[in-house]
Amino acid sequence: MAEDPNDWKPATKLIRGGLMRTPYGETAEALFLTQSFVYDSAQGADDRFSGAAPGFVYSRYANPTTAMFEQRLALLEGAESCRAVASGMAAVHVALQGLVRAGDHIVAGRALFGSCRWILAELLPRFGVETTFVDAPKLDEWRAAMRPNTKAVLVETPANPLLEVTDVAEVAKIAHAAGAKVIVDNVFATPIFQKPLELGADIVVYSATKHIDGQGRVLGGAILGNAALMDEAYRDILRHTGPAISPFNAWVLLKGLETLDLRVRRQSDTAAVLADQIADHSKVSRCFYPGREDHPQAAVAKKQMSGFGNLIAFDLGSREAAWRFLDTLEIVDISNNLGDAKSMATHPSTTTHRAMPEDKRLEIGLTEGCVRMSIGLEDAADLSRDIARALDAA
Repeated sequence: MAEDPNDWKPATKLIRGGLMRTPYGETAEALFLTQSFVYDSAQGADDRFSGAAPGFVYSRYANPTTAMFEQRLALLEGAESCRAVASGMAAVHVALQGLVRAGDHIVAGRALFGSCRWILAELLPRFGVETTFVDAPKLDEWRAAMRPNTKAVLVETPANPLLEVTDVAEVAKIAHAAGAKVIVDNVFATPIFQKPLELGADIVVYSATKHIDGQGRVLGGAILGNAALMDEAYRDILRHTGPAISPFNAWVLLKGLETLDLRVRRQSDTAAVLADQIADHSKVSRCFYPGREDHPQAAVAKKQMSGFGNLIAFDLGSREAAWRFLDTLEIVDISNNLGDAKSMATHPSTTTHRAMPEDKRLEIGLTEGCVRMSIGLEDAADLSRDIARALDAA
């Protein structure tokens, strides 16, 4: 074709990327709800399984609907390869597992989603893999943590739940000098506002459950990177352990990508306004939003992000005040999800980061008074009124 999809702007990639029409010429992408595939002959089956001929053999390995989702997301991310999996945590787990063996070492930021920290602190040590946690914005801590057996680093930026921002380019330089691969969890920034591969990351992971779906329907995850690394590190793990995404879920996520750019830009615009309102309220001792000048890593956020997302975090001083705030909300839902069309708020200490010991929560600044909000697509004035009323009640 005369058009090179790599040259398209993001909005076009999100609509046209990876499109594979059947002979029926359908407008919406086809949904292939099938477990397996058939062959014209025994030789044909042998050729597909050996890789001598293209085609699908089993939906645990690959599926046409899933392939369209993978190709579209890869095109948007600027990655050579994408593999979809059943959830965001499956993506993080596989991304780490594929890079390490017994005796290897990982370095990660302290501020992580609770389940990510559990994998590093509880699961991988059972298999002989040790992790050192660092204060991610402090580059000296990354340098000091590197060892001869460091094989991977995990960066979550902005981090869950207090939106800590890490300089991906600088961490990548440190990691690569030590021979380690860089994994970036880019879910809060989305592929619209941050491009980790361009900043030096080797692997990007997403919980597609969040902004990519954006309407609270399905679970999904994705791992992206260059084709050689993806094949070497993840092909056999994905093929033999089975963290496969449902073709139906892949179809929903594929359709979610069509409106991703529109949704996250609108949500980010509203979040910026509401962050200023929250920060100015007398009941709020700290407010974290990467687009505000008072964010601790505001300069880094401006350097590597083209937009600042729809997440806001703030501290109301005590669990009681935080719960009064949540219980007073009438439009905003109490939910631990994020990236949805509906605005949501949660108390991380008793939900998303409940499994993290209190001393570890305090290390990242997560107090009992902290609330995390995900701004949706409701009218900004209605959200402002609801939030103001809840802050007064706090």
